[in-house]
Amino acid sequence: MFKRWLAFGLLSSHSRLHGSSSYRVPWAFDDEAVDVARRFTLLKQQLVPYLQDMAVQAHEQGTPILRPMVLEFPGDRTCHAIDTQYMLGDSLLVAPVFAPDGEVEVYLPEGRWTSVFDGSVEEGGRWLRQRHGFMTLPLYVREGADLGIDVAAIDG
Repeated sequence: MFKRWLAFGLLSSHSRLHGSSSYRVPWAFDDEAVDVARRFTLLKQQLVPYLQDMAVQAHEQGTPILRPMVLEFPGDRTCHAIDTQYMLGDSLLVAPVFAPDGEVEVYLPEGRWTSVFDGSVEEGGRWLRQRHGFMTLPLYVREGADLGIDVAAIDG
């Protein structure tokens, strides 16, 4: 669960490791947790310019950085009930993995979406079922957005 929460937490506007009554740092778990923390921290560092732009937008327009799907896609009725994924700003779709086996369903609204981790392009308006290890999750860039993510740089 800690490894899944690392990925989810680092794909938020604010991230920190803490616990109310326990010491929660990756190296207290195992080497793989350290690798997950490193990978998603490097990814977040690449997202800083984008997140800064979204922070300005939040300040000026009142639009939150973490957005429910319905906020970004009000005309898509499927997005009205989705509570297992979100938009990080206006261009990045994040679907945290909640199942222990890594199984996850993600809904892509209309348009073309590019997977950050494997570069595959998917047509939206449909659900996808995927399985992810600890080093990935469904993370898609909306068509037309250039976030400057270099996956090779986060893979070491």
